[in-house]
Amino acid sequence: MTRLRWMTAGESHGPALVAVIEGLPAGLSIAAQQINEDLARRQKGYGRGGRMKIERDQVKILAGVRNGETLGSPVALEIDNRDFENWRGRMGPERFDAQPEAVTLPRPGHADLAGSLKYDRRDARDILERASARETAARTAAGAIARALLAAAGIEVCSRVRSIAGVIDEAAPTVDALFAARDSIEASELRVFSQDIEGPMRAAILARAHAGDTAGGTLEVVARGVLPGLGSHVQWDRRLDGRIAQAMLSVQAIKAVEIGDGWSAADLPGSAVHDPIDYDASRRRFVRASNHAGGIEGGMSNGEPIVVRAAMKPIATLRAQLPSADLQSKAPAPAAHERSDVCAVPAAGVVLEAALCLVLADALLEKHGGDSMGELLRNVERYKSQLDDY
Repeated sequence: MTRLRWMTAGESHGPALVAVIEGLPAGLSIAAQQINEDLARRQKGYGRGGRMKIERDQVKILAGVRNGETLGSPVALEIDNRDFENWRGRMGPERFDAQPEAVTLPRPGHADLAGSLKYDRRDARDILERASARETAARTAAGAIARALLAAAGIEVCSRVRSIAGVIDEAAPTVDALFAARDSIEASELRVFSQDIEGPMRAAILARAHAGDTAGGTLEVVARGVLPGLGSHVQWDRRLDGRIAQAMLSVQAIKAVEIGDGWSAADLPGSAVHDPIDYDASRRRFVRASNHAGGIEGGMSNGEPIVVRAAMKPIATLRAQLPSADLQSKAPAPAAHERSDVCAVPAAGVVLEAALCLVLADALLEKHGGDSMGELLRNVERYKSQLDDY
């Protein structure tokens, strides 16, 4: 990231998770409650495991905010892990009185084996604790601050679940319809647009649970209010679509990303894929009758809503354990199993929103600059005037 830098730290059952965000303009209004709302959304969803009954994620703002406003200095956030009390003697920085039992049966689909080999660890817990999706709580907190920055510039982000375990919500709502349905989506345990799909999805998740298996799915994340010109075509690492794809794929269990029509566009003629250009004199803007490109052309936002879809694989911790091999003895044995979710697709939508918010906030600051919110917003308004005069 070029203007907005962020980093998280912490283990799943360690004392806390931490996020640090640098590059925010001074004067952005932020309160812990804003962040806590997104943290609460991330913990919901049908198919979640017992961990969500233990944690009640609340953020502590440790630095970078005074009197409800950012100072322009790094913002530090902390989220306590309540479950740490149950893991004392097995987790934490201090030397243990007695060495805990090592995790030596890596789970297929998880970071256990690759991480143990890379970092020369004979206990896979040294890897799995950080690789866990619990990390996304810190990422969601950072994304909530990015969301507040975007909102000040007129940009909104929301998401929905499109499918779970092969049960597909066939609805194709417009971006405006999706935003209009936000309250009903958030009220749904499965975060779906079509309420009548909830029953079949629940049944599919329950069937996977009874089989000792897990369920993945697909999600859609959209942003509206994005002006043209975020990102750039001039270098590979400045292209907005590439940055979005990287952010999405960095979320645990996300295995595929498409922008706009994505995969389906590959089979269509160009005349059915590219969005014709018109000029709306009343709005003094170039407009499109369609948005097959998903709001990005040539690595830059084009003024249309940004539409991203992602595929989440089933969770790698299965009660019906898959075959594995012991890290120490090399003998075949069933993979390790610990408490886990059956399905976390609804929660993943909240995390993907955070990922998109962080990328767009960085691109917004890259394009318009500003050490204070006043300067940033003046720059945005001047750019709007430039578009009006084009």
